[in-house]
Amino acid sequence: MRTPTNQDFSRTQERLDGGDRPVFGPEIGEFTNTDERLAAADDEDKEMKTGTTTVGLSTEHGVVMATDMRASAGRMVSSKDVQKVEQIHPNAALTIAGSVSAAQSLIRSLRSETSLYETRRGKDMSMEALSTLTSNFLRSGAFFIVSPLLGGVDEDGTHVYSLDPLGGMMEEDYAVSGSGSQYALGVLEQEYDEGLSVEEAKSVAAHAIQSAVERDLASGNGINVAVVTDEGVEITKHKDFESLL
Repeated sequence: MRTPTNQDFSRTQERLDGGDRPVFGPEIGEFTNTDERLAAADDEDKEMKTGTTTVGLSTEHGVVMATDMRASAGRMVSSKDVQKVEQIHPNAALTIAGSVSAAQSLIRSLRSETSLYETRRGKDMSMEALSTLTSNFLRSGAFFIVSPLLGGVDEDGTHVYSLDPLGGMMEEDYAVSGSGSQYALGVLEQEYDEGLSVEEAKSVAAHAIQSAVERDLASGNGINVAVVTDEGVEITKHKDFESLL
């Protein structure tokens, strides 16, 4: 049998002795060219960075959530008709910002858990419990690069929660997320009021999304609006803003 000539596969005394390598290696971080591969992955993430604008407003009688409809991949518009707000509970909805695959997986997981909760206990999950569940999912790291807004109604009233990719959670009167959030936030700071009706909140939310669409290249192509009340969740799609303003 021919002796291998490639040094990587030769059973030299040094390799038999183990050298400086552990017997049960490689361990985490020991693979070859780790630094180069991590740098390349980081560059790819920057190149394929996604963008969006989502807003959520709490009123006395319901929650209004709105998003744009554009999906981007780097400098390319990958879709012009994306629904970025989804019902996850009989009286709650979640907006999508960040990684699409991770957000879709998060939505499926939340729907499953809320359904199981209702089946086991015979009642709907409270918004406090749902927000904690969402935060725990994000904190686990399984849904990395997702920054959603959660809005809903329960026995205690209306709620809007802002969540970050690491699981941080804050309840707000109004909140924003996505690459166009700074433009939307400026509108909300000026126009939001605790006494807004649901219809007035829809107009404010539409104005906030429109402001982001005009300045943020990753946002555009229309608006999705979700109205969450104690009667359920209604989601509508609009290609122009005029009917809402």
